[in-house]
Amino acid sequence: MRIYVGNLDYSMTSDALRALFEPFGEVTLAEVQVKSRTGQSRGFGLVDMPNDHQADAAISALNHAEHNERKLIVNESRPRRTVKDQYAGGWFGSGGR
Repeated sequence: MRIYVGNLDYSMTSDALRALFEPFGEVTLAEVQVKSRTGQSRGFGLVDMPNDHQADAAISALNHAEHNERKLIVNESRPRRTVKDQYAGGWFGSGGR
C-alpha cells in the first residue's frame, strides 16, 4: 500500500520518515518529496508498505499524531490526477453543454 504523509516538518528526511513507519512493519520505500530546483522539502512524503494490515496499523496510529510539533496527515495515497482526468467528464467537467 502506498501511504501519503502530509504536514511534515521541512527538516524531515527520507530516512527519518522510514524510521517513523518501521515500528509498524516492513517499509519498501520512504521518500520525502522535494522541489526539483531547490531541493527543499515540499512538506509531504510517500511510504510504501507491502503488508496492508501493517500499513493500516501505521495509518491508524500516525494520522493526526504530533511529530516535531506538527499534526501529521496520514492516509492511503490516491492516484495522482492529471489534467486529462479533470476534463474526462465532458466539457470542463460540466457533463457537456
